[in-house]
Amino acid sequence: MPAPRAEAGSEGPPALAHARVLLGVTGGIAAYKAALVARLLVRAGAAVDVVLTGAASRFVGAATFAGITGRPAHRDLWAELETSSDAEAPRQAPHIHVARRADAVVVAPATAHLLARLSHGLADDLLTNVLLMVTCPVLLAPAMHTEMWEHPATQANLDTLRHRGMHLVGPEEGELAGGDVGEGRMAEPEAIIAALARLLAPAGSLAGRSVVVTAGPTREHLDPVRFISNRSSGRMGFALAGEAARRGARVHLVAGPVQLPTPPGVTRHDVVSARDMHDVVLSLADDADVIVKAAAVADFRPAQAAATKLKKSAGTPDIALERNPDILAELGARRDGHGPPVLVGFAAETKDPERYGREKLADKRVDLMAVNDISAADAGFEVATNRVLVLGRDGRRVELPLGSKEEIAAHLWDEIGDLLG
Repeated sequence: MPAPRAEAGSEGPPALAHARVLLGVTGGIAAYKAALVARLLVRAGAAVDVVLTGAASRFVGAATFAGITGRPAHRDLWAELETSSDAEAPRQAPHIHVARRADAVVVAPATAHLLARLSHGLADDLLTNVLLMVTCPVLLAPAMHTEMWEHPATQANLDTLRHRGMHLVGPEEGELAGGDVGEGRMAEPEAIIAALARLLAPAGSLAGRSVVVTAGPTREHLDPVRFISNRSSGRMGFALAGEAARRGARVHLVAGPVQLPTPPGVTRHDVVSARDMHDVVLSLADDADVIVKAAAVADFRPAQAAATKLKKSAGTPDIALERNPDILAELGARRDGHGPPVLVGFAAETKDPERYGREKLADKRVDLMAVNDISAADAGFEVATNRVLVLGRDGRRVELPLGSKEEIAAHLWDEIGDLLG
């Protein structure tokens, strides 16, 4: 069956034209939407290979995908080993040649069962064999009931997969199987296509640019044991640094005390206190095209740190505090609110986030302010997801819905790219 050809006027993101995409489909009610994902990929000019699990075949048939893509859908590892007739690789096991020719993999839907098997490195069917073979970007579109999504085992599996470099899109809130409503609904096919296009977009959109990103908390010591700090995990800043490097920037990551691996291609500067961070950022600022202040910097520090551990027996200490330098405000004042570098701040708020975000946008004289409500359980500190309101000095107001911090980072760099021109 000949594959459908992309016409000159293919609909969809240019990054997908001529891409070879492997679409994995697992067994959930959302599997029917995978047919639309395949349709949108073909319309965008991609060549699509489909791998179905046995459970997926109970929801949607292989013939459906063959009709959409113009290629037979792959289902059974053992049957294909015995009968493979693929002209491109007639003597290779199917998981080898399907994996090696892919430019990207999308798994939609990705069930809790698939996430668990993948995080543990199991290879017990064609799709999991393929996923252990590929070296290209992998995009997972989770779909499951809310209770399954929120289960600690599922969240631990997701953390493992993120740390291995896999990407997530969704899930969203909405109608679920059985009439339930909640988080766990698979991202809409159009959102999946947009996320894939960002992964495959030319990586040089920040080529030649110098970027400084701050991440994590700071610590202000009371004595050699105790300190003032906050709950920032550093994940948002690390995601921003990694995405900038992927887009070709020279990236300096100024990180507070966090236990996160350095993203590939990033130069890391570890600091402890707000004054440490201030000094490093200011030393890098003159050569920067963009500075993104995602760190949660302590506003105050003890006026005098004790040289030895404070003892309870000495009574309740009186601890005088003094202000730390406001790094972002100082950067804004240095350029008088205009010109390079592009300045991006973060506002972590618990009340009236948009109002306080707008005040900080003006007071600190920055170009963009990313505002997040840290009182939400699924956004902000110590979680892998975020939702952000982007406010711009140019009047822009962009709501980024709940997504992984890697997804949010990609969206933020799209907004920053608009300012760079």
